[in-house]
Amino acid sequence: MTAQLPENSADGYQRGLGTRQIQMLAIGGTIGTGLFLGAGENIAKAGPSLIITYAVAGLALFFVMRALGELLTYRRAEGGFAGYAREFLGPFWGYATTWTYWIIWVTTGMAELTAAGKYIQKWWPEVEQWQTALVALVILFAVNLISVKLFGELEFWFAMIKVAAIVMMIMVGLGVLIFGFSDAGDTATVSNLWSKGGVFPEGGSATIMTLQMVMFAYLGVELVGVTASEAKDPEKNIPRAINALPVRFALFYLGSLLVILSVVPWTDFKGGASPFVLAFDKIGIPGGADIVNFVVLTAALSSCNAGGLYSTSRMLRTTGVNGDGPKALARLNGRGIPVLTVVISALVMGIGVVVNAIVPEKAFEYITAVSTGGALMVWAIILVAHMIYRRKANAGVLPRTSYRMPWAPYTNWTVLAFFAFVTVTIAWEADTRIALYAMLAWVALILVGWPLVRRRSRESGTVQAPVAEKTPSA
Repeated sequence: MTAQLPENSADGYQRGLGTRQIQMLAIGGTIGTGLFLGAGENIAKAGPSLIITYAVAGLALFFVMRALGELLTYRRAEGGFAGYAREFLGPFWGYATTWTYWIIWVTTGMAELTAAGKYIQKWWPEVEQWQTALVALVILFAVNLISVKLFGELEFWFAMIKVAAIVMMIMVGLGVLIFGFSDAGDTATVSNLWSKGGVFPEGGSATIMTLQMVMFAYLGVELVGVTASEAKDPEKNIPRAINALPVRFALFYLGSLLVILSVVPWTDFKGGASPFVLAFDKIGIPGGADIVNFVVLTAALSSCNAGGLYSTSRMLRTTGVNGDGPKALARLNGRGIPVLTVVISALVMGIGVVVNAIVPEKAFEYITAVSTGGALMVWAIILVAHMIYRRKANAGVLPRTSYRMPWAPYTNWTVLAFFAFVTVTIAWEADTRIALYAMLAWVALILVGWPLVRRRSRESGTVQAPVAEKTPSA
């Protein structure tokens, strides 16, 4: 059988990602340390009410993805949603979105590498966190330099491990609840969801304060907008991946937490430990905790792979294409890979290895707060760009697409109000308030850099416009 060469696009990227890889990227980038590690601290903080927080946040993010899906089926743009920000809000917003998304995933990659170091210490306590982080970064860096297809295949299997493990955990948990086997069988009951102080054991304010980490847990769902440039038949595959998100959210987030908190009372959980590992420790299945620890390790590596290096390198390349950065950043090698931007992203993520060696105890919380603040900005820009597109489409200025955001623009405004509320909650606590200071500093850098970028763009003759490949008929 003759091997099929990768399909190349007009912008030089390989069309190496198929349906199964796109769908797994949509969930692989999302399920990471926010769920597998961050949920432990949030359970200890808010109890079973955390499930409600995940449901509300998941609904908001589904509407963001429907808005993005409508834009993606309207046409593919270089840089994904940054291209739409440029088209509908202006060159400055395309520039700001591109660089903001890049820094979001660079810092998130640092958090994932930190988490990988914590997980390895379960087996080899003598290994320093920074050492594991460095080895993981080097391996993922090499994978991202080889080919898009290898990246997609690796991410597919990373995601498959997570999916299979969560399904296994749910099945084991249901078995404990129904048949009462294992060490946790005597105390496992659905009433654990309300019998230990109620659904809101620490009050509504504690539940609200979990929003920051919950939103971080969903960070990466928008990766489908970045992978669109390297997707086969995105008009079919992108909507299919987005439409499956509610079922995936319900299974992987809500389902796993419902089972865990039924099998193990919320009062047994603590921050700094994975609730999944703790649950299997309580169940007492031989080797079960080690298997789950391996899964959460691959989850961290998966998120770092999909977002930390893949997404950041593509967004950074967009700055060179659109004049928001040096032209050298736009270069692709013969395999359609932006080597220079992969190298730069990896080097900057290496700062996280240094931070991990100096102050590992606070790094994860600070970095996730910064990532969440930046993500809220990017998600809000997607919603605003969609509203402008929809208004133009309804006026007949732009073609309409059959894949449409439900109840727009009312859903857009509702989700934007929710994001504003989450931003307020970040400012309430001292440990997360640092994220607002960091984001203000970042906004200042963006504003300072804009005149330089605009002048360079004019001098070089770079056209600051998104790269359109195809405009499908309505």
